[in-house]
Amino acid sequence: MFKEKLALVPELPGSYQMKDKDGIIIYVGKAKNLKRRLKSYFTRTVTGKTRVLVENICDFEYIVTSSELESLILEITLIKKYNPKYNVLLKDDKSYPYIEFTNDKYPLLKIVRNPKLRKNKNNLYGPYPNVGSAKRTVEMLNRVYPLRKCERLKKEVCLYYHLGECLGYCEKKINQSKIEEIVKEIKVFLNGDAKSLIERIKEKMQKASDTLNYEKALEYKKMIDDINVTLKNQVIILNNKDYNFDLFNCYQENNYLSVTVFFIRYGTLFGREKKIIKTMSDKEEGLLEYIIKFYEKNILPKEIIVPDFIDSDLLSSYLNIKVSTRIKGDIKKLLDLAFDNSKIYLEEKENELTKNEEKRLLAIEELKSLLHIDKVSRMESFDNSHLFGTYYVGGMVVFENFIPLKNEYRKFKIDVSVKDDLKAMREVVYRRYYRLLMENAVLPDLIVVDGGELQVKVVVDIIDELNLPINVIGLKKNEHHKTSSIINRDLSEIQIDSQSNLFLYLANIQEEVHRYAISYHRNIKNKGMLASVLNLVPGIGEKRRKELLKKFSSLKKMRDANVNELEEILPHDVAQKLYDYLKSNTM
Repeated sequence: MFKEKLALVPELPGSYQMKDKDGIIIYVGKAKNLKRRLKSYFTRTVTGKTRVLVENICDFEYIVTSSELESLILEITLIKKYNPKYNVLLKDDKSYPYIEFTNDKYPLLKIVRNPKLRKNKNNLYGPYPNVGSAKRTVEMLNRVYPLRKCERLKKEVCLYYHLGECLGYCEKKINQSKIEEIVKEIKVFLNGDAKSLIERIKEKMQKASDTLNYEKALEYKKMIDDINVTLKNQVIILNNKDYNFDLFNCYQENNYLSVTVFFIRYGTLFGREKKIIKTMSDKEEGLLEYIIKFYEKNILPKEIIVPDFIDSDLLSSYLNIKVSTRIKGDIKKLLDLAFDNSKIYLEEKENELTKNEEKRLLAIEELKSLLHIDKVSRMESFDNSHLFGTYYVGGMVVFENFIPLKNEYRKFKIDVSVKDDLKAMREVVYRRYYRLLMENAVLPDLIVVDGGELQVKVVVDIIDELNLPINVIGLKKNEHHKTSSIINRDLSEIQIDSQSNLFLYLANIQEEVHRYAISYHRNIKNKGMLASVLNLVPGIGEKRRKELLKKFSSLKKMRDANVNELEEILPHDVAQKLYDYLKSNTM
């Protein structure tokens, strides 16, 4: 099929891209030798997961690079750009919570979810795969040590001071040596040594008991029990306390890759993570891609341990840290343990995964049949949220074969002049697809609207206006506010069985987009009324918002300002919008 084209491929490193019949990139790979790798797909018998991929390849392209490292960088760049369906897709990839011990004059303990955004990575402790464990640790340390509790110091001491859980940093001149002693003890605990903390809690427990405060003493005893349980789970597995690394291994069967990560901190198994991923890659490419994507959101340790089928030099060059393999002794045993965990986890989950896969495929086929279309893989869904008919925001979620792609969710500020749902929907949908059209980006096969005929007509009008080949359906509710039917793009109604797989998957999309839009609105409102107004005006981002808050400090002062005063910070059109909105809305 590709004999003539394969003959022209050079024996050089590079990245290759497989395309389907629609010209969409469905797989991106890299190779030391492009000719040899590409020939392996088409000139030998392939089975299992590779056969599924090859059956869908209608063309391929390649880009030659000067080294294997360049080909890896190019491969990851193209995967991010095209999100190919047969590569490793971390659909719920996340950053793990860390505990931050701030480096302020009066330090603060808090949980952070985006460690990559923190300026001083040395103040972070973790990761904590279990967020509950991180919260309990912070709560316990704040109970035991009189740390500062407030983000910003207040004018007078609060309840924490009177409870003995704060030194009164707001009003008191605190002895710096006292703070340094507290900081030292907490850091020792966060580095894996709980002796000092346990001794301090025992002192408090004894003091409470001596004053006949038995309830308080019991609380402290429970703290010690909790610490001992935690330490029992975090077994010291290595003799060297200087060991700080993340260790990866995997097990692959059919098109599933089961990955186990061990977080080793100070010679202790600090935490572990297990993940099963669907991929058409072999285990080398699949695990390599997983590790790279893993550290896009999480902090790199001092060292990474990987199995010997991974090119450690290549990964080390890409991540710019030490990567070790061919390990002996205790660490080799740990690597084997990670493999065993991966295999057991996949064997436990395989039956459930297979059933879920079958249900999804049946739901997709049912939807294609109902709509009389050949393809319905990528779906995008929209919903709006508002407060008493004002402060509109929009949310969009993306699903691939009914699996959420959370990295591709989008939030929309809606023009402050918009006062109803249909106009809000029109603005968001137009902005979304006009942008995709201008950027020549991947379009969805289907738009799912939470609503009936009116909502569907609005979306169809925009799609037709932009001349885009996208199907549209609405999920219509009955008089009991339960979804009961599909509204097609021609506004015809299609009944769906509420017990069918299709109904359950569509309801999941409906719930997810509603949750996403609502949560965006709540986040804005939680920032306060003035910040909320600024967040909802298009053209005002984080930097301009901060400048406005600094200059005007209150909503009243901002409402009293004229356009010229607002233009000191904002462009004319944005200043005019903000001015008009503030004048026409009393809050």
